[in-house]
Amino acid sequence: MKPNCSIVIRAFNEEDHIGRLLDGILQQTVKEVEVIVVDSGSTDHTTDIVRSYNATLVTIPPADFTFGHSLNKGIESAHAEIVLIASAHVYPVYPDWIEQLLRPFKDPKIALVYGKQRGTPASHFSEQQIFLRWYPEESQLPQESPFCNNANAAIRRSLWKENPYDENLPGLEDLAWAKWALERKYRIGYVSEAEIIHVHNESWHGTHNRYKREGMAFKQIYPNERFGIRDLLFLFAKNALSDMVQAARQRQLLRQAFNILRFRWNQFHGTFMGYRQSGPLTWQLKQSFYYPRNQMQHRIKLGNRPVEPIAYDKISNNE
Repeated sequence: MKPNCSIVIRAFNEEDHIGRLLDGILQQTVKEVEVIVVDSGSTDHTTDIVRSYNATLVTIPPADFTFGHSLNKGIESAHAEIVLIASAHVYPVYPDWIEQLLRPFKDPKIALVYGKQRGTPASHFSEQQIFLRWYPEESQLPQESPFCNNANAAIRRSLWKENPYDENLPGLEDLAWAKWALERKYRIGYVSEAEIIHVHNESWHGTHNRYKREGMAFKQIYPNERFGIRDLLFLFAKNALSDMVQAARQRQLLRQAFNILRFRWNQFHGTFMGYRQSGPLTWQLKQSFYYPRNQMQHRIKLGNRPVEPIAYDKISNNE
């Protein structure tokens, strides 16, 4: 029987997180889904956990990894027309996560849909502000800009066949694909009800690396754009000040001030350095960008909808 949808998950050393995502998938209102995990050389128990859930495991060598290549290998193995995409360190808040992502595809012109992301209590304060700004409480169908995020998204496989993800980009493969779709008069949309928790507590070095590779990618997608020292200083100051105001309103300013400054500096200095980076995406760069030294921590944060959230603690207690 053809699955209702396929779910492609990218993973590398995610033993602390991927089980929760797979549990969340089992609790969904939409059944008969195909789960495909693309692993890029995990050395922990990630692949054992995947096999225990009877998911399809696709492996690629670490040296071959880019976000685009990993997704292409996973979608290539998928059998459904609608393919959900998720990072291994996210998990759905509600049991209708898949249902909410699938609903807009009743419109044949919808090419891509992405959902809400929220952090954990342990997330950096500025990271949480970014989530609130990028993923508002109101859905937008359709939207005019190509902004989207493949940590929580869905696309049409038939359109992917026309335009696979760019495997040469160090990041933002989702933005490049959405740009392609909009240029061909397809639609993309944001669904706030399709909420996931994104466990994204990186080291400061990891944060800098993430924005550096995204800066490199943005420059490749939009080669005429510039990001100079003035942009760096202006955006650092503007966003740090905005975060400080929010922290003060929440009576967290003294506790959060230094981390706000440090996060925003790593964000925009990383972007600045990415724009300055030239040359191909070498194995040395891949090692720096994709294989961090530190692993992320894990916490739960529930959303705010009339639908009852998934009780992950009860699932764990029953195991």
